[in-house]
Amino acid sequence: MAGIDHSHLPPPEARDPAAERHNARLGLALFALYLAAYVAYVAVNAFRPAVMDELVGAGVNWAVASGMGLIVGALALALVYAAFCRRPGEGRA
Repeated sequence: MAGIDHSHLPPPEARDPAAERHNARLGLALFALYLAAYVAYVAVNAFRPAVMDELVGAGVNWAVASGMGLIVGALALALVYAAFCRRPGEGRA
């Protein structure tokens, strides 16, 4: 029947190429930052494993502390991305 739309999909969003480019650059920059931290973590584990055995406090060694730091860092970078991401139509900040 004409005029009856049974689609459950929302209407398509307006696309803003400038906002998409900004968000992509921001995401890649934050990913590069996290990748550098992860590469440093892996390099220390591979080439200086004795460093990871040293205690930093409360019986926690560097391996556990830096691993938790990577997890917290990833969450922090996700929050930074969410805060600085642009929506279509927002223009330059």
